[in-house]
Amino acid sequence: MLMIRLQRVGRTNDPSFRLVVTDKQNGPQSGKFLEVLGSYNARFGKAELKSERIKHWLTHGAQPSDTAKNILISHKLMEGDKTTFANKPQKIVEVAPVVEQKEEKPTEEVSTEREEETTTEPETIPTELVLPEEVPEEKKD
Repeated sequence: MLMIRLQRVGRTNDPSFRLVVTDKQNGPQSGKFLEVLGSYNARFGKAELKSERIKHWLTHGAQPSDTAKNILISHKLMEGDKTTFANKPQKIVEVAPVVEQKEEKPTEEVSTEREEETTTEPETIPTELVLPEEVPEEKKD
């Protein structure tokens, strides 16, 4: 299967690419390609494309890579939506909705219980359990 993909030819920190037609099994850095279809300077976002040859290869079944497809769409050589890239594929986690069940209590009963609690006298602690406070002894020199 034929692919239209980018092949990096720029030096360090100066990325520029060739748009080439190659077999899908060949790696992008192998140097094996059938035809150069143009160039793309990533630093300035400029592309020089051979539109006639690109249309020729697309009609013969060549599939563009995602980035090449985005470049072709932006230069109106292809129709469709651009591919968006995510940093990492994220797992979709389904969370079950939490349903809170409210217990219905008559408000009259609750209010009477509270009144009973407030009317009771505070409990007294038996004197046997109360410890006498210790008075620190003064030091004699």
